[in-house]
Amino acid sequence: MSSERRVVTFHYTLRDPEGRLIDTSAGNEPIAYLEGAGMIIDGLDEALREVAPGTKTKVVVPAAKGYGERDPAQVRKVPRSALPVEGEIKVGDQFQTGPDRADPVVTVAGVEEDGVVLDANHPLAGVELAFEVELVAARPATAQELEHGHVHGPDSDCA
Repeated sequence: MSSERRVVTFHYTLRDPEGRLIDTSAGNEPIAYLEGAGMIIDGLDEALREVAPGTKTKVVVPAAKGYGERDPAQVRKVPRSALPVEGEIKVGDQFQTGPDRADPVVTVAGVEEDGVVLDANHPLAGVELAFEVELVAARPATAQELEHGHVHGPDSDCA
C-alpha cells in the first residue's frame, strides 16, 4: 500500500442492508476528500485507498467502521418543557441540540405523557452500509492540503 495520501474524487450510491436508497451523489458533483483526514467514514476511506480512477466497485462497511454501533446511553427521556421546540412533537422529528450547525442532532424516539424520549445516536449507527462507488479521479495531496487537513480547489477559501 502506498504511503502517499491522495485527494480522491468519487460518486456513490448508499443503501441499507435491505437495499433501500439512503443517499447518492448521482446528478450532483462528485465528492472530493483527503484520504485519512476524517472527511468520510473510516470504512469507506480505508476501502478506497488503493482503488484506481475509473474503477467502479462495491464496498460494504460494517457499522463499527461507519457511524458506530448504537449506544443505549445516548437514549434519554427528558421533560417536554426542556425542549426548545414549539408545537406538536412526534416520533421521527429531529432537531439540533444547540445554535451551532456542529451541535449534535437528536431524533425523537418516543413521546410519553411525562416526557419525550430522545436518541442522540447517529441515524445510521448500528447499520451496515452498502456503497456503490465510481472513483472519478485521484491525485497526490499537496503539502498545504496535508497541513490543513482538507482538500483545496477552485472554490477553497485557503490562500
